[in-house]
Amino acid sequence: MKEKLMNQIFLEKPPLEKLIEEFLPTINYWANRYVYYGMPVISKEDLVSAGLIGLIEAYHRYDPSKNVKFKTYAEFRIKGAMLDEIRKLDIIPRSVKSKISDFEERLRKLYQELGRMPEDEEIAKFMELSLEEYYKFLESIKGITFIDVESLKQKFPELEEESIFDLIAGDQREDPFEKYALKELQEKLEKALECLSEKERLVLALYYYEGLTMKEIAKILDYTESRISQIHNKAILKLRSLLNK
Repeated sequence: MKEKLMNQIFLEKPPLEKLIEEFLPTINYWANRYVYYGMPVISKEDLVSAGLIGLIEAYHRYDPSKNVKFKTYAEFRIKGAMLDEIRKLDIIPRSVKSKISDFEERLRKLYQELGRMPEDEEIAKFMELSLEEYYKFLESIKGITFIDVESLKQKFPELEEESIFDLIAGDQREDPFEKYALKELQEKLEKALECLSEKERLVLALYYYEGLTMKEIAKILDYTESRISQIHNKAILKLRSLLNK
């Protein structure tokens, strides 16, 4: 009886108002981490809102009889709600996704032929586009994600989708098989980043790690916002082509 009572106290959830105050730092933490996933159309505020909804749902659905700590269950629901929000905002049409896949495949071939990452003029020529058409293509793919989760799930079938997100978020996994696959993926990402130009790495760092907007980056680097968007999208395409080869 005493053990059952102690378990009930340990698993019990506090009042909702106190809960929101207690979990807000956790929600902010995961929002900051997951925004690095690379959806330019999603903001930290969107993810915080999703996290709060996940917390409230956890509050109403929690069942102490399952013998799971409320904190564990709530964090699971918070992260799940954020991932659902990211999936909903995958707004790139299929026709554009097809063009992106074709571009990535051609870029991989050109990279292998040259033994280095090609310049803009070389990419445009290989794609049978003028330089202006190539830049217009880069502008047309707003919303492209940092990592193509579907392709990575095929390459690393032992990883759950959440594990791939957590790699970007910096979360640690305990399962040895997952840890091995995540380490391999992380090494590929680090090598891919080394293939980008200094300017491309700078734009990604300012956007994803410093949290600046395209407009703010343009002002710092003395470029137009459109040009920063092109550099960002080009860098993302290069990373995807290298990660999925």
